[in-house]
Amino acid sequence: MSWLPRGRWTRLFVAAVALPVFVLSGAAGYYYGRFANLIEDRLQGERIRVIPRVYGRPLAFRSGLTLSEADVVQRLNDLGYTSRDAAREPGEFSTGADAVEIVPRGGVNARRHVRLEWTPEPAPRSGAAARTPAIARVLLDERPVGDVSLDPPLLSALANATRERRRRVPLTAIPAHVQQAVLAIEDRRFYAHPGIDPIRMLGALVTNLRGSRAYLVGASTITQQLARNFFLTEEMAAEAQSGQRSIRRKLLEQFMAVVLETKATKEEILELYLNEVYLGNRGSFALHGVAVAARTFFAKDLSNLSVAEGALIAGIIQSPGNHSPFVDPDRARDRRDVVLRAMGEAGYITPAVLDTALREPIQVAARALDFEAPYFMDVVADALDAQHPGLAQGTAALEVYTTVDLNLQRAAQDAVRAGLADVDAVLAKRKRAVRPQAALVALDPRTGEILALVGGRSYSQSQFNRATGARRQPGSVFKPFVYLAAFDKAAADGRTDVTPASLVLDEPTTWTAAEGDWTPGNYDNEYDGMITLRRALALSRNIAAIKVAEQAGFDTVAALWTRTGIGKTPLKGYPSIALGVFELTPLEVAEAFTTFATLGTQRRPRALSRVVAGGKVLATPTPPDKTVASPAVTYLVTNMMRSVISEGTAASARAAGFALDAAGKTGTTNDLRDAWFVGFTPELLTVVWVGLDDNQILGLSGAQSALPIWTAFMKRATAGRANVPFAVPPGITTVEIDRDTGQLALPGCPRVAAEAFLEGTEPAAWCQLHQFQ
Repeated sequence: MSWLPRGRWTRLFVAAVALPVFVLSGAAGYYYGRFANLIEDRLQGERIRVIPRVYGRPLAFRSGLTLSEADVVQRLNDLGYTSRDAAREPGEFSTGADAVEIVPRGGVNARRHVRLEWTPEPAPRSGAAARTPAIARVLLDERPVGDVSLDPPLLSALANATRERRRRVPLTAIPAHVQQAVLAIEDRRFYAHPGIDPIRMLGALVTNLRGSRAYLVGASTITQQLARNFFLTEEMAAEAQSGQRSIRRKLLEQFMAVVLETKATKEEILELYLNEVYLGNRGSFALHGVAVAARTFFAKDLSNLSVAEGALIAGIIQSPGNHSPFVDPDRARDRRDVVLRAMGEAGYITPAVLDTALREPIQVAARALDFEAPYFMDVVADALDAQHPGLAQGTAALEVYTTVDLNLQRAAQDAVRAGLADVDAVLAKRKRAVRPQAALVALDPRTGEILALVGGRSYSQSQFNRATGARRQPGSVFKPFVYLAAFDKAAADGRTDVTPASLVLDEPTTWTAAEGDWTPGNYDNEYDGMITLRRALALSRNIAAIKVAEQAGFDTVAALWTRTGIGKTPLKGYPSIALGVFELTPLEVAEAFTTFATLGTQRRPRALSRVVAGGKVLATPTPPDKTVASPAVTYLVTNMMRSVISEGTAASARAAGFALDAAGKTGTTNDLRDAWFVGFTPELLTVVWVGLDDNQILGLSGAQSALPIWTAFMKRATAGRANVPFAVPPGITTVEIDRDTGQLALPGCPRVAAEAFLEGTEPAAWCQLHQFQ
C-alpha cells in the first residue's frame, strides 16, 4: 500500500478531507438518482399526458346576426385565428372598413374565402339610443349567402378537482416576442447556463449586500422555477411541515435544476415552463400558462398578442397577486414597462418598437371564452363520465364535441347578467337585502341539444348549478300539461265538449279533501266569470286550471305527467297538482316542454354530440324519444300558449320587440317564491328561472323577473332568423269563433278569433250573445 500517505497527521488530514467528499458524493449520487427518476417519470408523464379538449358547435355567422365587427374579431380569436393585413392562408383573418375577411381553417368551408359586411351606421341623434350592430351581408367566395360556418371553437380543457385552467400549446405556437419577454425578465441567460446561473447569483449577492434596493434580488433561473413548482412541490411541502430550513430547499431546487437540464432540452424546459407557470386566479380558477393568460386577460389567441401584451403577461409571473391587471392596472402597467425595457436592453426589440409598446394602453377583456360556459362545462364533464367512465383520465388524445352555441351562450350570459341587475334594483327600492339567482336553459327542441346554459349569476362565487340542481316548484308553468291531459282524455273518450273554446267558470271556489278545505285564489285576486280555456291559460287563471283538471280527473293529470318520466317524486291526484305543487329543475322543465314544441314527442336534453378518443369516434348513446300525446291534441295546447305571448301574461315580450311566432307560459309559485318563464319557437326553446337559493320569497312574478331575461335572450338569439310558424298537423281544423262565448262568430261579433279544433269538435252553435247586433 505504498500509495497511502505516510505520517500520522498526513493520514488524518487526508481522512478529514476524504470523508466529507465521500459523504457529499454519496448524497449527490443518492439525490441524483432520486431526482433523475422523479424527473424522468414526470417528463414522461407530461410527454404522454393529454388534456381533454372540449369544443362547441361550429361557429356560424349569418346576415342579421347582432354582432359588431369587434364581436366577430373576438370570436375569431376564440378559434385561434391569426390577424393579418390580408387573409390568405387557412386560419387567418383581416379587418377593413366595415368588413372582416376570413379564410376558414376547418369545417365545410375550409380554405374558402368568407367576407362579413356591416352597413355603416349614422351617428345617433341626440338622446336616441345607438342601434345594435348586425351583420348586413355574408359572402362566400364573393357570392352572397344566407349564412356560413367555420370550425368549432375550443371552449376549454375539462375542469378538474384542483380548479385549474390550462391550454397546452407547443413552443412553436408561442410567438417569439412572448418567449423573449419571459426570458428578458426572468432568465436572460437561459440558453447559456446549466440550470443555475452563477453569474446572476453573484450579481444578486452583491446587490443584496449593498442594500441598494428596497427588496432582495433573486437569482432563480427558469429551470429552477420549474423544478420548484412542477417537480419539488411535494418535497417542499413535506419539508415545510417538518420545519426544515429554506436553505436546504434552495439547494435541492438548484441540484434538481441541474439534473433537469441533463434530462430535457432547453426547448422542452421552456415549453413546459410557459405552459405551467402560475399567472394568478380568475374567479375560482387558477390560471396556468401563457395561452390561458392571453385568452383570460385579452380575449385573444396567443398568436395575436402585441409586444406590450406579451410583456404584461411576463411581468405577472413575479407576483401574480400584485401585478395582475384585474387587481391593480397601474401596477401591472409599471411592471409591464420594466419588462419592455428589459427586452430593449437584451436586444429583443428595437427602440422604435419599445417606444410604441410603452405608449400602448392596457385593455383587458371583461371576460374570456374559457369562463363563458362554466356551468355547461360541468354538465359536459358529468355526461362524459356517465357515458365513458374514466375516459377523461386516460392518456389517449381526447376531443369532446359539444352542443353549445357560442353566440347563444354569450347572449344568455348577457341576458342573465342584465336581468339580475334589474331585479336587484327593484328589490333595493323595496329595501330588501337579498341576492337573487337565475338559471337559463336554451335547447333545440327538435333534437334536445343544449345550446346555452347558465346556472347562476357568478360561477366564481358559487359553483352550484341551478339549471340542473335547483329543484323548485314549477307553479303555473305546469298548467299546459293540465290542459293537455284534459284534451287527451276527451279525445280518448270521444267527447266533443272539451276544446280551447270551451267555457269554464272562473270564480272563488273551495275544494274539500281529507286534509281539509282548500280555497286557492287567482294571482291577482281577479276573476273573469265564464271564460274560454284559451283565455284562462293566457291569463294563467288558477281556478280555471283546477276545474279543468277536476273535470278530466286529477289522477288523469298525474298519469299523463308520469308518462314523461320527469322528476323524482311520482305525482298523486290531488287538486293542487294543477298548480304545479311539486319540484323540478329548469333543465327538467325544458325537457318537458319539448313535448309542445315538437307536437307530442319529448326529447331528452343532451350536451355531447361526438367524442373522439385516440382518433376513434366513440358511440354517444341518445336516449329514445317519448310520445306523450298525439300531434293534433298537443297542437291545441301549443296554439293556446301563443296567446300567452300575444295577449296574455307575457304580452310585454311583444312590447319589448320580440316579433317571431312563439308560445310560452309564465310561472309564479305560492307567495311569489319562484318566478319562471318558458317560451319557444319551433327551433328554439328557452327556460328562465329566478329565485333565492334559500327558497325564501322573491316577491316578483314570472312576468316581472324571468320574462325580461327570456325576451332579451330570444331577441338576440333569433335576430336575422326567418319567422317559422308552428306546423299544423293532420286532424286539425280552424274556424272563427266569438272570443267571449266560444261559439261560431257572427258578423256582429266584436271580438273574433280563429280557433283550432280537433276535427269533429268544432262548435255547431252560432254566437247567442251578439246574434241581434
